[in-house]
Amino acid sequence: MAQVQNGDTVRVHYTGTLDDGTVFDSSKGREPIEFTVGGGQVIAGFDEAVSGMTAGEAKKVTIPAVQAYGERRDELMLRVDRAQFPDDVEPQVGQQFQMSQGEQEFVVNVAAVEGASVTLDANHPLAGKDLTFELELVDIRR
Repeated sequence: MAQVQNGDTVRVHYTGTLDDGTVFDSSKGREPIEFTVGGGQVIAGFDEAVSGMTAGEAKKVTIPAVQAYGERRDELMLRVDRAQFPDDVEPQVGQQFQMSQGEQEFVVNVAAVEGASVTLDANHPLAGKDLTFELELVDIRR
């Protein structure tokens, strides 16, 4: 039976959970995710976990933070003046905003609002977390 190799296009059903069992994403009730292994379309640890699987195979893997969304980085915490927001926007903890720097666009979360200061977190929400996935390889296309 064929095993997944770099360059193969695969379809995978998955459920991703955190250490406490919280489900953060799942393909249940949807089409399986489709991607090219080694193509940089999914986190590195997901690519690695699928490599070598055969169609119909299921397994559970834990991907360390460094192979997922990386460790949290303090330099991605940005303190900005409240005046940098439009007058009709009242920043609140948990809100998300899209920012750009040059041609790069990214999402930031409001981490704190203290008087005239707003702290934005540009880390991915899953940064610093080990992720567990239940995987089922639906098919392989070469």
